[in-house]
Amino acid sequence: MEPQDRRDPLDGSSTPAASAPPRRRRGPRALADLCAAPLAAALQQAGFASAEVVTRWDEIIGPDLAGRSAPVRIAWPRRSAPGEAPEPGTLHVRVEPAFALDIQHLAPVIVERVNAFFGWRCVAALRLVQVPSLKPRPARVAPPPPPDPARLGAALAGIDDEPLRQAIGRLGAAIGGAGRRS
Repeated sequence: MEPQDRRDPLDGSSTPAASAPPRRRRGPRALADLCAAPLAAALQQAGFASAEVVTRWDEIIGPDLAGRSAPVRIAWPRRSAPGEAPEPGTLHVRVEPAFALDIQHLAPVIVERVNAFFGWRCVAALRLVQVPSLKPRPARVAPPPPPDPARLGAALAGIDDEPLRQAIGRLGAAIGGAGRRS
């Protein structure tokens, strides 16, 4: 069955159905679908043939190592002839300075895991880029204020059992004003 011609309602000209522009999908779309092309272009400029190195870094090298490092780019050597197979590149990894020595000792394991993930020898070496941690440090919590003896005494006044009152008094003195918010 051949595609039918479509007539333009304004000028009456016909165009074959095969040359019609693709229809745009209406309605909500997944954010991953919208970001895939720009993300792929940005990662390709950094030397990544696939976005999976960045998006699945924790699966490739494990959550413990991935928490302290992240891939930055892959530097590929220049090809000597157009038909030759590509030589493996150097994977640049951002790492916290305090963890750089551990990553350096684990470099052969990381290279092996990346190559095993892709199924070919795409990385031959690892280069570390030390940068301070970008994770926000937890805010320091102010120490609780000292216990308020008048408030503690008023709270204990309704307890008739002496050992219980003493135990609750010690507990109240130990936790101080932690339950009180200003």
